[in-house]
Amino acid sequence: MAARPVSRMLQRVLRSSVRSCSSGAPVTQHRPGERSRTAAEELSRRRQFLREHAVPFSAFLTDSFGRQHSYLRISLTEKCNLRCQYCMPEEGVPLTPKADLLTTEEILTLARLFVKEGVDKIRLTGGEPLIRPDVVDIVAQLHRLEGLRTIGITTNGINLARLLPQLQKAGLSAINISLDTLVPAKFEFIVRRKGFHKVMEGIHKAIELGYSPVKVNCVVMRGLNEDELLNFVALTKGLPLDVRFIEYMPFDGNKWNFKKMVSYKEMLDTLQQQWPELEKLPEEESSTAKAFKIPGFRGQVSFITSMSEHFCGTCNRLRITADGNLKVCLFGSSEVSLRDHLRAGASEEELLRIIGAAVGRKKRQHAGMFSIAQMKNRPMILIELPLMLQDSPPAIPSISSQHPFHVQGIRHRVSFSNRMSTWWKGCWVSRTPPLGQRWSNSPQRHCSSHLDSDANPKCLSAVSGAPATPSGPLPTSDQLTHVDTEGRAAMVDVGGKPDTERVAVASAVVLLGPVAFKLVQENQLKKGDALVVAQLAGVQAAKLTSQLIPLCHHVALSHVQVRLELDGARHAVGIRASCRAWGPTGVEMEALTAAAVAALTLYDMCKAVSRDIVLGEIKLLSKTGGQRGDFHRT
Repeated sequence: MAARPVSRMLQRVLRSSVRSCSSGAPVTQHRPGERSRTAAEELSRRRQFLREHAVPFSAFLTDSFGRQHSYLRISLTEKCNLRCQYCMPEEGVPLTPKADLLTTEEILTLARLFVKEGVDKIRLTGGEPLIRPDVVDIVAQLHRLEGLRTIGITTNGINLARLLPQLQKAGLSAINISLDTLVPAKFEFIVRRKGFHKVMEGIHKAIELGYSPVKVNCVVMRGLNEDELLNFVALTKGLPLDVRFIEYMPFDGNKWNFKKMVSYKEMLDTLQQQWPELEKLPEEESSTAKAFKIPGFRGQVSFITSMSEHFCGTCNRLRITADGNLKVCLFGSSEVSLRDHLRAGASEEELLRIIGAAVGRKKRQHAGMFSIAQMKNRPMILIELPLMLQDSPPAIPSISSQHPFHVQGIRHRVSFSNRMSTWWKGCWVSRTPPLGQRWSNSPQRHCSSHLDSDANPKCLSAVSGAPATPSGPLPTSDQLTHVDTEGRAAMVDVGGKPDTERVAVASAVVLLGPVAFKLVQENQLKKGDALVVAQLAGVQAAKLTSQLIPLCHHVALSHVQVRLELDGARHAVGIRASCRAWGPTGVEMEALTAAAVAALTLYDMCKAVSRDIVLGEIKLLSKTGGQRGDFHRT
């Protein structure tokens, strides 16, 4: 039998010395001349009473494994003011008609019901909850619910600085801010909108208003942002942040791939190499996070290990989607519509039976990462906000710049550990040289871009600056293949050649000089971001090679990547272009064209500053898949 709500049970035990209020908590009669308490003081005293007079937990919110669900997440909207490439499926998300979404009154009705049954923490999510016009009023209404101890919100931070003072006054007690990069240019590319500095302003505003810790959620994905782990952790040295690294999780449309997931153990190993003194903190009851702290740092770091080490055994969470469906497991596909029953006139008792039946069907644990990836489930944007990344991130400028928080002691890192790091979807493996050797003393910027339809199983060694040597016998022709017997230009007939996987990597160097280099490094050119423009030009050129080079065959490329890196010692930009295709002819011309056009574009972007710019070292680094064998410049 369900435990009776707190208000009913406490009212029976209160006696004549006090009168009861709706919570059952005592409200003392004031004597004449005695100063009356403010509403806030009275509410605080009543909540203290409820904490000290706990009653048995509701059977409706207790599942068959004894887990008591005291934490409710409510999605306020499916809409978002960002357009993250990894949060929504490529084809977009069909939004629920407004009439089918929960109204404000329906949200508050359900919240009151859950709180009466024992929920003491509610988190508001989305979409982006702060774009809902009445979000402040919703928080204020929730704050009046007796027994509710915590009201939190998960936000992308764009509107946070503007709304937080009102939200705090309304009763907001906890904040989670989603942020996957500390690099402004990368942020803008990922979310397809500007706003990085607004997020930073929101984080600072939360600290200024006394929220501690301010939780920063960072979904870590290989090839996207695992090289920023140490910079995120360094933030906790001077700021009261809880930086939470979240394992990349599968949802509908995000093309989850195990190879893209960076596990908790791997992330922890990276941190411990830098800070061996990292110490584990005691885990809170029902916590999803494994928390750690570096002695002397103000903040802490946590890991959300949903995939590698699930925490299903202590799960106390339920979710209500924006269209009113109850989800008892984030990774489960089963849902029950509370909205439909509510609008059909269901009584409180009937709703509780429906909720109790759903909770009772909750499984002991989720199906595991590989099974989840095959299951049908909502896209994450239709459940709540955390940034879930897709398998092959499109053109992502990985550009490290001066740290947005200006925290001393941050070490700019290129790779996620001192061990081997995999670049370009595993195409080539490179050991990261010492920081000083690679980037001199200047802040680093580099851009990488790729279009990819499938992972490449082969690995290439690509290190420039050494003489060319074949990786095996490399028979070459003693005649030019693009001329006929009479010396006239002719296209090679590849109709009889077998289709094989063809991969090529080429490079180029642009010597900018100190003035142009500094402007590119600081992204201060009047024409715009030279690195990003050159990167996109290189990708486009690779796809148009057959139109630029008359006797080249048209190749349907499955992968193009252009990467640009600053070399402070030489005041130069190094360019690498990688192309892949399946067909009868190679793609070295596509790679060389991409590198050359990227270099030409850099010249065009910088020529107003200096004409003393040198383009050079355009060369093929590697080529695989042809009949004449593979080639590697070693």
